[in-house]
Amino acid sequence: MYQPFDLLPDSSRIWLYASSRKFSAAEQLLIREALQDFCGGWATHGKEMPSSFEILHEQLLVLAVDESQLGASGCSIDSSVRTLRNLEQHLGVNLVDQGKLTLRNQSGQLQVLPALGIKSRISNGEITPDLEVIHPQVQTKADLADLWLPLS
Repeated sequence: MYQPFDLLPDSSRIWLYASSRKFSAAEQLLIREALQDFCGGWATHGKEMPSSFEILHEQLLVLAVDESQLGASGCSIDSSVRTLRNLEQHLGVNLVDQGKLTLRNQSGQLQVLPALGIKSRISNGEITPDLEVIHPQVQTKADLADLWLPLS
């Protein structure tokens, strides 16, 4: 069952998906409609889970599930990945592949790069010490604020 993101507890499990580019307003509307529909029926073992999503910085998707009553199963997680793969096709972006690094510059702009080739990007000066490497291992809603970026 869909719930507004801010109403889910901080202990909610999250999955973070980064796009290499920002989403347009029309794309964000498409994403919101698709994910609200998905979260409205997201279930594990036949039981609906309190779930939500958020679009951060116009290019990051966060899926969240309150697992305090019932944990997400492998099949339910697979269904979320299928939904995201469908969005990938409509938007022409890569969301689910995990081999990415997210960086933030001093003006707050995000850059999502493939992890492959990072060493050469550092060597040629494309990645510099003034870029913040965003912690990729967030697992709960609380981690977003503690380990990642502000929710804006």
